[in-house]
Amino acid sequence: MIDRMTPSQRAAAIAKGESADRLPCNPNVANGVARVYGCKISEFNTDAKTLAKAQIASYRKFGYDSIRIFTDLFPWAEAMGATVVKPDDNTIDLDKPAISDEKEISRLMPANPYKDGRLPIQLDAMKYLVDEVGSEIGCSFGVVGPFTNAFFLLGVEKTLTCIRKNPEAIHELCKISLETVKAYTEAGIKIGLTPSISEPMSSCTVVSPKVFKEFSLPYLKELVEFIKEKGKGVIIHICGQTNKIWPDLAEMGIAGMSIDNVASLTECKNIIGDKTKILGNVDPGGIMYSGTPFDVRLKTLECIQEGYDNPKGYVVMSGCSLPVDSPFDNIKEMMDTVRDVGYPVNINKVEAMIADCKKKII
Repeated sequence: MIDRMTPSQRAAAIAKGESADRLPCNPNVANGVARVYGCKISEFNTDAKTLAKAQIASYRKFGYDSIRIFTDLFPWAEAMGATVVKPDDNTIDLDKPAISDEKEISRLMPANPYKDGRLPIQLDAMKYLVDEVGSEIGCSFGVVGPFTNAFFLLGVEKTLTCIRKNPEAIHELCKISLETVKAYTEAGIKIGLTPSISEPMSSCTVVSPKVFKEFSLPYLKELVEFIKEKGKGVIIHICGQTNKIWPDLAEMGIAGMSIDNVASLTECKNIIGDKTKILGNVDPGGIMYSGTPFDVRLKTLECIQEGYDNPKGYVVMSGCSLPVDSPFDNIKEMMDTVRDVGYPVNINKVEAMIADCKKKII
């Protein structure tokens, strides 16, 4: 199936309340783009052009609506002194935090995005992306939130302990973390891309809403305001359950809320749908990776059924980044299902398609 509009044309039409060929859709292929392009994931970390070309190759293959420079959660902590494990052909993971004790926080320095770690490589990749496809699709870059980055600077266990026993140290850590995140964000915006924020450690699955409001929200709010002052909107993704902090997030004036598959689209729509766009939330593991194209079709239709009438808009998306080796057929099926539905969404048609799928199960 072939789209009749570019992602930019589609977004502009929907924003004006006009007809479009389909709903926006982003399977969030992430580092799986290496499988499309035919390179190793490790090449992303040393070659900006490869990182950009892999993203472009995946976009060209599947035709989704958002393209993003983002490799893993750790470039910012790494640029501040953390060490990481770099597999040959898998996603980077944290090895050791930048410091081993909260008494060392004063030794940390904000990273320079033009000089430190892998940050310059990612900035260069952004330039290639804009030059190649910036006229036809919204180009974005991912940045980790200041609270999450703080965990990688001190270590998860020590950070959780300090939240209880030495809260002032965590505030100090978040402040310096925010400086790094803001510097990188400003650099990406200057290139012409739009930031998206990943804040997994702010999840209600990890910390309580009370902890979020005290230690994460003030710095996240400052980052969002900083982005808005630069003339950009921002989408936030937080893994796990987030329903208890949705109002806090929406009140910041974010452009969109990306929710995990464990969260409820209907509940999110009812709570904050009049304030922000919602993106989600097909299960990336159980459906997109382990399921069949039939499973993908049914779940995509069910998500559209739940989210299509969100007052501020809806984007079909996986609940988080797809596993690296997610089947191409499943990614294609998500896109083709959205194309079958079209736009504006005819809910009677969607419900008939769901009923047809369920008949085949029986």
